[in-house]
Amino acid sequence: MYGTLDKYEDKSQIRKMTIPELNNLASDIREFLVDKVSKTGGHLASNLGVVELTISLYNVFDFDKDKLVWDVGHQAYVHKILTGRKDRFDTLKKYGGLSGFPKAEESKYDMFETGHSSTSISAAVGMARARDLAGKDHEVVAVIGDGALTGGMALEALNDVGYRKSKIIVILNDNEMSIGKNVGGISTFLSKVRVTPKYNKFKQEFDSTLRKIPSIGNGMAESIEKLKDGIKQVIVPSMLFEDMGLKYLGPIDGHNIKELSKVMDMAKKINEPVIIHVVTKKGKGYEYAEKNPGKFHGIGPFHCENGELCASPKKTYSGAFSNAIVEIAKEDKSVVAITAAMRDGTGLGDFAKEFSNRFFDVGIAEQHAVTLAAGMAKEGLRPVFAVYSTFLQRAYDQVVHDVCMQNLPVVFAIDRAGLVGEDGETHQGVFDLSFLSHIPNMCIMAPKCIEELGNIFRWALKQDFPIAIRYPRGGDNPNAIISPSENFVKGKWEVLYKADESRITNTSNKIALVATGKMVQQAVLVKEKLINKDVALTVINATFVKPIDKELIRKLVKENYTIVTLEDNLIHGGFGSLVLEFVASISHNTKVLNLGFDDRFITHGSVDTLYKLNNLDVTGIANSIMKLI
Repeated sequence: MYGTLDKYEDKSQIRKMTIPELNNLASDIREFLVDKVSKTGGHLASNLGVVELTISLYNVFDFDKDKLVWDVGHQAYVHKILTGRKDRFDTLKKYGGLSGFPKAEESKYDMFETGHSSTSISAAVGMARARDLAGKDHEVVAVIGDGALTGGMALEALNDVGYRKSKIIVILNDNEMSIGKNVGGISTFLSKVRVTPKYNKFKQEFDSTLRKIPSIGNGMAESIEKLKDGIKQVIVPSMLFEDMGLKYLGPIDGHNIKELSKVMDMAKKINEPVIIHVVTKKGKGYEYAEKNPGKFHGIGPFHCENGELCASPKKTYSGAFSNAIVEIAKEDKSVVAITAAMRDGTGLGDFAKEFSNRFFDVGIAEQHAVTLAAGMAKEGLRPVFAVYSTFLQRAYDQVVHDVCMQNLPVVFAIDRAGLVGEDGETHQGVFDLSFLSHIPNMCIMAPKCIEELGNIFRWALKQDFPIAIRYPRGGDNPNAIISPSENFVKGKWEVLYKADESRITNTSNKIALVATGKMVQQAVLVKEKLINKDVALTVINATFVKPIDKELIRKLVKENYTIVTLEDNLIHGGFGSLVLEFVASISHNTKVLNLGFDDRFITHGSVDTLYKLNNLDVTGIANSIMKLI
């Protein structure tokens, strides 16, 4: 079915293939990727763009001894195919199946686990220095995208390796994209280099011509090398990488296996850090992905023949946020929006179109985004930083030092909070309640349903302190019928259902189930499941994770309730910990059970599967309550 790919068994075959055979392999891999990802969903466009690049890496390097680090890692599907995992692609991103990112337990060739951007160069430099200290001589290769170079960590690593001259090879995969279109000075610089390949061509031709002059040619060539920097600055102004101390090769056609292999082989012979600038096309070879690489960056199952999604679009929290911020911004000109290269993913596309002068995409630079927001708030604007929960982790110090310490009214729109499912450990948003809740001045809120999100945002943008609003990926549970609240008082919770004590035989079976965010929907369904059990269940919506409703908790304690907290966050340091700590300070008799995720990283799989495995599905929660009484 896939020709050359069907005959492929082991990476050792690659070096034995001719260039035409390798090109056939590349074509087969593209067809395979489109076919498989159309059924499972996944990161398609980025992988289609690195087919020849990945084949060339395996054509030149021996990764039984050489080391390869992928930045982010969502573009490692081809790498997985070439390292013996082709037959597992039907299980991609499913529980127990193939991860969408490099994962050490899957293969020894996944040498460093990655899921966030801008990390590969730092990891590769660490590996290179470990190699040098051990007296070994293998190659260390880091692959990084042009979008990831906007992350400060990548520039820090380049600065370090250029100064210490540790021998590594950096492959800069330049496709002019991160998830969306790249922005900023680094992107502008690469654009200039991309269209000005004169520097290396001039240098090579000039050197070759000089050396052909009898007797004096070689001497002149060596002397003129001292003028290289001057020539370089004339041909390509501000050649950033060589100024930082890295040997620059490129730009190279990232879809030409012969040329790629030649340049990579050349880089191996250079005993200093080298950066190979490779220009690729995101979505290469599949028309719909080439035309709309953003859509096909991370996509659900789709129809190969037209590129359309199999499932119909539904209401989502991201969509509700999008509508809300546009409507609020029409009324309030001080509202501005910030994203770190996630315009469409966070729902800011419509805002960017309607209020282009009030929209700021800073690239993959979450730290800068937070402090930028702080500066704006200091001068009277109402900034909203829309960010995935897992990526806000990268700006923790800025949240503490630049926003909360000064008590500035920055609103954090935290998308993908809780489980995200198939993207696995690196993307599950189960830490934000823990790392935000202990910061002074921070207020944390969570809508219990989609319709409530806009109301919370409208309230938040009128306050004069930092507020984090966390909400999940996707939509609501259609089985949980909940009405949105419109009015909020800081630190006050909402009693959705009051326990009917008259129907229980044991007065100690009074349970206050206090849930936050989307878990309120689980709590409502748990109430229905236990309707015929000998338990009186009060269901409370903790709209505010911080501050907690101490007055209501005191009342529950006084009325002899057993308190059960429910959150889609780690139990350790999360919402339940705040409740437990307060109850312990006022009562030694009240039972408190915290339900959430245990102290471990959560693997990939569907959200429903992961809830069930962690006993946070409706049945698991109900069983925990029944065991408690």
